[in-house]
This record gives sequence, structure tokens and C-alpha cells, in this order.
Amino acid sequence: MPRYAAFLRGVAPANCKMPDLKAAFEAAGFTDVKTVLSSGNVVFTAPQLPESLLERKAEAAIHNKLGREFLTIIRSVDYLRGLLASDPYKKFKRPAGAKRIVTFLREQPQPKLALPIEKDGARVLLVNDREVFSDYVRTPKGPVFMTLLERTVGREITTRTWDTIAKVAR
Repeated sequence: MPRYAAFLRGVAPANCKMPDLKAAFEAAGFTDVKTVLSSGNVVFTAPQLPESLLERKAEAAIHNKLGREFLTIIRSVDYLRGLLASDPYKKFKRPAGAKRIVTFLREQPQPKLALPIEKDGARVLLVNDREVFSDYVRTPKGPVFMTLLERTVGREITTRTWDTIAKVAR
């Protein structure tokens, strides 16, 4: 059976304990469940099903077990490994100290975006199917990249650093 990674929007140690999240995924019938870091990343095994069905199943289990709502976006671990191997950032010159981030979408954005889009040290560089590749340099204005991303592709998204995705895909 395939391995999947779930990326939940808005999870933090203050609003969701990882053992509880793991238990919710197990209650959904997923096996070999592991959380990665404490920001809503869950790796699990499940029958090969459409990601949208797995997302609904995970969200229902979270609601039933934890009484919480977290947007959940799922990709196969094999897909993530391919994404990492392709290194879409290699085409772009990044500013010194820039963090690479990937934003996961449920649907491909419409219409096609004119890229790059830049604002206050944040850049949306590339859209590949249901992922948006960006980078940002920290500024005193805070995480402006999230505002830029939400204005560009909407709020049904969740974002992770490139390094987090590498940890999840291991």
C-alpha cells in the first residue's frame, strides 16, 4: 500500500497535540501513522485512493476525534520525492538567506498566473499543477509571503518549507 503525507493548515502545538492527531488518523483507518515536527504533518499508509477522498476521510476523523477543523491536503510520498528530485528552484537565482517554500493547493489555480509576483521580499516563482514554489527573505514586516500567497491563489492552501517537505518524504 502507498505512503501518503497530509499537510494540515493552521496546526500548531498550542491548538493540536501530535499524539491526538496521530490517534485521529488511526481512527480513520490509516496505518503506520507518524507525525513529523509539530506543525500538522502526518505520514501514513492507506489503500490507493484519490487524494480528495483521503482528505475528506482525514478531515472527518479530525473533526470526530478532536472536535477541530483543519484544512488537509494530501500527496503521495513518492510524488513528494519526485518533487524534491526535480528541484524547481534551480532555475531561479535566490537572494542570500531566502527560504524556499512550497504551497499545496487542492485545485490548480485559474486563471494561469503571470509570474514572478513579488512583494516585500517574498516571491511567487512557479506554479506546477497544484503546488506553488516561492521564496522569501525575512523582513521586519513579518510573514508577508502568506498574504501574497493568499491573494494570489486563495485561502484553501497550506505552506511548508522545502526542508520540512524533505523531512516528511524520508
